[in-house]
Amino acid sequence: MSLFDHYYSYDPGYGYSLDDLLSVPAPQEPADFSRFWRDKYQKTLTVSPQFSLNYQCLRAGYRVYDISYQSTDGFRIAGWLLEPDAQPITRSIVVGHGYGGREQPDFHLSIPGAALLFPCFRGISRSRCERLPDQPNQHVVQGIDDPNHYVIGGCVEDLWLAVTVLGERYPAIANKIGYMGISFGGGIGALAAPWDARIKRVHLNVPTFGNQPLRLSLPTSGSAAALKAYSQNHHNVFDTLAYYDAAVSARYAIQPLHAAVALFDPVVAPPGQFAIYNAWAADKLLFILDAGHFDYPRQHDQERQLIAELQHFFGESSL
Repeated sequence: MSLFDHYYSYDPGYGYSLDDLLSVPAPQEPADFSRFWRDKYQKTLTVSPQFSLNYQCLRAGYRVYDISYQSTDGFRIAGWLLEPDAQPITRSIVVGHGYGGREQPDFHLSIPGAALLFPCFRGISRSRCERLPDQPNQHVVQGIDDPNHYVIGGCVEDLWLAVTVLGERYPAIANKIGYMGISFGGGIGALAAPWDARIKRVHLNVPTFGNQPLRLSLPTSGSAAALKAYSQNHHNVFDTLAYYDAAVSARYAIQPLHAAVALFDPVVAPPGQFAIYNAWAADKLLFILDAGHFDYPRQHDQERQLIAELQHFFGESSL
């Protein structure tokens, strides 16, 4: 029986109990998985982000800047930087967005002493460009025939360079950088963080790209559906996706994790979300959402509770 009334032709709970979800594994990985990501990371570190800032306004206790920086392959990444106005900056956090993009920063997070960088990943929202489609179902298959040129790898590099920007902007607290990301941004974070020791603490909210073989076997209305359709005529897709499995990457994690994962989600199937949490190799905290990508009765209460937990998780002096 479904947890909620819905109009989907499939059950967004997929018949999994909580015990079932907590047992979903990561799939087998390619023999050179670790080397693939470590090489990509080291190559990205050679790029100078050459960031630029343009002050916009004071809002909700933050100085708001437009920001842009150089990423790999000549992509210019744009977004926002929020700096607390009335308190010292004691930490910084990169905040990733979902596949719907981002039209403005989140002003409600209120992490004590945190500067917040909101990059738009390549091809999306403020980082739209002629070289990439901005629609999720087209974006997610861009370059997928070659693991070295898959757009998702480029988005991971955008994140790593966002970390570089924060290190350059705040050198005195370069050892206090965190990451939080939702949905698409959660999957990007799970792929990126295990290889980047500069990131000290991670929050993932309904993250995607977990257990790709299982993910593509389940019906969804998200990017997995586009990948599944594309794979019908491009069978080497699975060879590339083996390198872009967030649950496999999680096996290499070194940072504490706070994960918000859902029991019911029509866009990012819960078994894939839990696969990332289950495989995460470092200390981890679990926050169970009734649903993701779906309106539900306890949603606002759970969101308030989640924000309170994140303020504590990222506000700890150890970051």
